Amino acid sequence: MAALSELLGDLVADVDGLFLFTPSHSHYEQFAETDVPTVVIAPENTVEAETFVELPLQFQNVKDRIRFGVEGAMEQSIVEAGDTIACNVGVFGGDLDSLVRVRVDENMRSGIYDLFANSRADPGVIRDVFEVAIELGKKGQKGEPVGALFIVGDAGKVMNKSRPLSYNPFEKSHVYVGDPIVNVMLKEFSRLDGAFVISDSGKIVSAYRYLEPSAEGVDIPKGLGARHMAGGAITRDTNATAIVLSESDGLVRAFKGGKMILEIDPEAY
Repeated sequence: MAALSELLGDLVADVDGLFLFTPSHSHYEQFAETDVPTVVIAPENTVEAETFVELPLQFQNVKDRIRFGVEGAMEQSIVEAGDTIACNVGVFGGDLDSLVRVRVDENMRSGIYDLFANSRADPGVIRDVFEVAIELGKKGQKGEPVGALFIVGDAGKVMNKSRPLSYNPFEKSHVYVGDPIVNVMLKEFSRLDGAFVISDSGKIVSAYRYLEPSAEGVDIPKGLGARHMAGGAITRDTNATAIVLSESDGLVRAFKGGKMILEIDPEAY
């Protein structure tokens, strides 16, 4: 009868690297000097790892988390198609309790890493807008589900491809997404029609914008409505990123380059 350790050893046999997702100092030190390259994927490099991929969102879906880490490592030329890596991730809590063997493939370039790392807007701004949308998706407005559309980056061009639906409450203000008070304001205004336009640096440029790009050639999943179509279309015609909260199913979706890149269930956060 084979020992369990022998069977599980196949998971790490002949791997080209080890990915640690948000490890503690002690956990990192255990693996830092293994015979394969060790890569840390985390919001911050608190363990001072030599090889590091920034993780702007703690994706609750483990598949998305691993996919982001692998894609980031591919973009940084840490790994390449054909490599096999072992991913040490936490599934049931803060500890790294699971090991997943992954073979790197070019098809893993989903655009998630590019959404944050190579967007015109600052990655922290995109993260902050995601957090607002996720929180709004959890709580809604006064207990009722609500939809919202946030256009992040390339604000000048977005403004030129849209028109006001009402008075812009942010016209003469200098407020930035990420500020707790501002986030409350965004949640309050979200119940009204139109999109929020946010600059590369996070300044809220406008609310109540009606987007006017052509929807021709924009491919969005069936069942998604005008808000998603407008978000997808504006990202095809500009260098902006669209983050959409669906009123009907409560999911948060991101669009870039006219394509849907990411889908998140707020209730999983």
